[in-house]
Amino acid sequence: MNSVPALEEPLKKALGSATAKVMAEHLDLHTVGDLLHHYPRRYAERGELTRLADLPLDEHVTVVAQVASARILKFSGGTGQRLEVTITDGSGQLQLVFFGRGIHKPHKDLLPGTRAMFAGKASVFNRKMQLAHPAYELLRADALDAGEADEAIGSWAGALLPIYPATAKLESWKIAKAVDMVLPSAQEALEPLPDSLREGRGLVPLPEALLKVHRPHTKADIADARARLKWDEAFVLQVALARRRFADAQLPAVARVPRPEGLLTAFDAKLPFTLTDGQQKVSKEIFDGLATEHPMHRLLQGEVGSGKTMVALRAMLAVVDAGGQAAMLAPTEVLAQQHHRSITEMMGELAEGGMLGGSEHSTKVVLLTGSMGVAARRQALLDLVTGDAGIVIGTHALIEDKVQFHDLGLVVVDEQHRFGVEQRDALRGKGKQPPHLLVMTATPIPRTVAMTVFGDLETSVLDQLPAGRSPIATHVVPAADKPHFLARAWERVREEVENGHQAYVVCPRIGDEEEQGKKGKGGKGAKKESAEDAAEKRPPLAVLDVAEELAHGALRGLKVEVLHGRMQPDDKDAVMRRFAAGETDVLVATTVIEVGVNVPNATAMVIMDADRFGVSQLHQLRGRVGRGSAAGLCLLVSEMPEASPARARLGAVAATLDGFELSRIDLEQRREGDVLGQAQSGVRSSLRMLAVIEDEQIIAEARQEATAVVAADPDLEHLPGLRTALDALLDEEREQYLDKG
Repeated sequence: MNSVPALEEPLKKALGSATAKVMAEHLDLHTVGDLLHHYPRRYAERGELTRLADLPLDEHVTVVAQVASARILKFSGGTGQRLEVTITDGSGQLQLVFFGRGIHKPHKDLLPGTRAMFAGKASVFNRKMQLAHPAYELLRADALDAGEADEAIGSWAGALLPIYPATAKLESWKIAKAVDMVLPSAQEALEPLPDSLREGRGLVPLPEALLKVHRPHTKADIADARARLKWDEAFVLQVALARRRFADAQLPAVARVPRPEGLLTAFDAKLPFTLTDGQQKVSKEIFDGLATEHPMHRLLQGEVGSGKTMVALRAMLAVVDAGGQAAMLAPTEVLAQQHHRSITEMMGELAEGGMLGGSEHSTKVVLLTGSMGVAARRQALLDLVTGDAGIVIGTHALIEDKVQFHDLGLVVVDEQHRFGVEQRDALRGKGKQPPHLLVMTATPIPRTVAMTVFGDLETSVLDQLPAGRSPIATHVVPAADKPHFLARAWERVREEVENGHQAYVVCPRIGDEEEQGKKGKGGKGAKKESAEDAAEKRPPLAVLDVAEELAHGALRGLKVEVLHGRMQPDDKDAVMRRFAAGETDVLVATTVIEVGVNVPNATAMVIMDADRFGVSQLHQLRGRVGRGSAAGLCLLVSEMPEASPARARLGAVAATLDGFELSRIDLEQRREGDVLGQAQSGVRSSLRMLAVIEDEQIIAEARQEATAVVAADPDLEHLPGLRTALDALLDEEREQYLDKG
């Protein structure tokens, strides 16, 4: 008997090395199990043809259709000939074209009335859609004279034809034939779901689900299979996260309880405002976490401007009160400096530990970044190791080996998604015991994504804006359709400046790069019209060019400065200081301002080539205005035509200020895989059936079930099938992707 379990058998043995090589290179499929989990994208019914009217451009497509006509045409000039075949499915027609010597076989096969599957890349020629040299597979019994068609039709005998995600090198029906060869192995698939769970929810066994997803006879078969396979994905992922939470809960940590009448009390007493209900509720959740003897791991999501920094600062003060130290990690130097400035301002004399004029409860708040001078850095390191500094704010420089803490109790990470796993682990190792962890993000994450991507963190949400924040009006400026709207936008910026305010202009590019002909972001799917093409092909607008143009043109006479990521840290800081002090009227910048820049006097923002940014990113950027008492204005400039998907995205951003709503739209537009897999580590997502937004219910239930299973049997000794499924999910790269805590 074969010692390798059936599903782990390499495809090379099952299918031969040529096919296996193409599958490995183009579809990342290596074992029989991989292929069985390569599910059909959709199913074509014998009676119902795929709609030709809905073909996507420039994608590899498979259609089922009937030949309407076929004719051989000579090229003008008489050199060579081509075969043009028109196929139809009732919704539309499509032209197929074959050239040169390759026309004889299709000319014989593709007689009017013949039905076949065709696969190729849809392109536009002379304003008509066509497939050039498509591969095809006949679907009619009377084409049997070509002996090999016999098998073909045998394998398409089912009523529903599975259409697989395919590539130019491997058509859908070749994948289908390969699946047929390995399908018997599905009988040996191990069950990852506990029987009680599977039976309790009426889910079909895994071997049956695999059979039904690949070779369904009815639509009910497909529904059964999908329901079952979605549960597997949700459950296995949630078990992985539940095991991580369980392991974290076994780690020791020092409970940090603030002493009464200490630094926190003194800080709260001098606050000029009361905390919102939301801030109080979230603070309580955090303080409860800090008071336990295993490390708190909490994700704090808050809309831009909801006062997350205030909540984090109070948590840090509580830890200092309890005799520990707190570290805050920011993704960039600009941000670290800014947090340091705003925290020392908020604390006043409480941040002047050991100095004259410092309060009796005070502590030192130090900044540690890579570009600090040697002397300042030496002093900061000394303050940390002696414990004089209760709070340190810094960039990755905090993680270096040289940095030693007296007693690190809490780590606050700002903007989670910019921060790698290794870095957090290194910082965690700085405590005598693992410190508590608070992760802050201003990117609103829909509940299920939080459960899936950050499933090992408990979540707190701040969704109330503090009093005194102004609403932001957002409008789309269609620069190509209505150029006078753009002129008006610059007038609006002038008006804001005349009223004593300031403005940002954001561009997607810096402008000192060597032109690599790179395309900007968001440049997908816009291929149809010339206006879109023009807007697409032009390189994204650049800070240096736009600033120059504005200073000599529409904004002549105003003080315009630039800010971008490639400037020296000192120059950046100087520019930011001048802007914060009101000495600069207009700041032309890249997205370096996206995170945390706080200038309440800046009331207007113009985003150039707004279609090159993602929905959530636009929302982040917009959050930089309207931070004071004056209303904010955000203008999204785009050259995309009105009917384009890019404009629809901008319309959505203009229509709502609710970041959670926008993050749902963002997710529906990008595929989930991007959110879960690529976004984290470049690995393809393990989710093939599960849609994070639609399947909210399944994910929530799977999380509960997983938590219960892991609590009862942490090592999964009684569930060998689940252990196998976990190993497959958590190969090296997936481990890293899940390792966010």
